[in-house]
Amino acid sequence: MNKKWNGLVVALLCSLGVSASVMADEAALRKTLQSHLQGKKIDGLKQTPYMGLYEVVVEDEILYTDEKGTYLFFGHIVDPKTRQSFTSQRQQEIRDARRISFDSLPLDQAIKAVKGNGKRKVAVFTDPNCPYCKRLEKELTKVTDVTVYTLLYPILNGSEPTARAIWCSPDKLKAWNEFMLQDISPPGKECEAPLARLLQEGRKHNISGTPALIFSDGSIVPGLITADKIEEKLNASLKK
Repeated sequence: MNKKWNGLVVALLCSLGVSASVMADEAALRKTLQSHLQGKKIDGLKQTPYMGLYEVVVEDEILYTDEKGTYLFFGHIVDPKTRQSFTSQRQQEIRDARRISFDSLPLDQAIKAVKGNGKRKVAVFTDPNCPYCKRLEKELTKVTDVTVYTLLYPILNGSEPTARAIWCSPDKLKAWNEFMLQDISPPGKECEAPLARLLQEGRKHNISGTPALIFSDGSIVPGLITADKIEEKLNASLKK
């Protein structure tokens, strides 16, 4: 899913009155923040150049806090002159630094589609009821010479029965394509489906939204991207 701006602007930061010269005890700050995050792991914590705020990375998401962890701020820090989002830059840096070993993914429990020579590879964590996932499937129809591994990831309410029915269909790929591209519901069959393992695998890699694409070089792209962007990433990952 695409992340939405939450309206944080530089003017708001100026109102905090936080002194950059005051150094916080990061261990104490981390402990304070952890108590507010409902068990979510803090993957990164560092002071920013912006009014003494601290950047907190939680499951690839960025939020900001003061030196005592009194307030949490969600949104983007923006250069008002260039309209450039410093937050977006940092999010991309974090994604580029974090990679998933492609061969470690449960590809044997994916719906596999080989197009053309199938030389290039991408795995997609996807929810059958996610509208962005359906739009991604349309973009993927424009890409050839690729093997697509579809990892069913039913995280939306009501998606699990549909995902199970697709997996239990006699022809999984046909059932998937018909549902995603033509809105044809799969037959309601029951069988053992690996949905629990796929959900566990996604959570292990901090996949919090769908679609999420993992390319063969381990790079991760969350959200909907166009066929041109998919081509660019496939070619880059093949070179690596």
